[in-house]
Amino acid sequence: MQFASVRIITDDLERLIAFYEKVTGVSAQRPAPVFAEFVLPSCTLAIGHSQTVSLFGADAARAAANRSLIIEFRVPDVDAEYARLAPLVGEWVQQPTTMPWGNRSALLRDPDGNLVNLFAPVTEDALKRFAERA
Repeated sequence: MQFASVRIITDDLERLIAFYEKVTGVSAQRPAPVFAEFVLPSCTLAIGHSQTVSLFGADAARAAANRSLIIEFRVPDVDAEYARLAPLVGEWVQQPTTMPWGNRSALLRDPDGNLVNLFAPVTEDALKRFAERA
């Protein structure tokens, strides 16, 4: 099995695409008017308009209703990303903080309220864990 992507369902596709283009620095690929993908070296973030939900079954997903998933991006410098994105982000959940497991992390909410974690391993143990995955 190969992990393919995480998909966000939204009522405002253009707004979310513009937000993630600024966050990731990657232009969205648009294979259909109601769907976009951000193909990154380590994963793909997909965004589908709520109109696509009916293709999966009535009420299979609901836009802007998530409170259980964290979308995570590993970045070279959390503090630099925090400064760069400060004018764009409406809600910071957590300013840059070093977590007990050794990652420096800043959490924000995207325009639909989805939680996004920008992190970088900073302690020796955390750096080792990520080096082993490479």
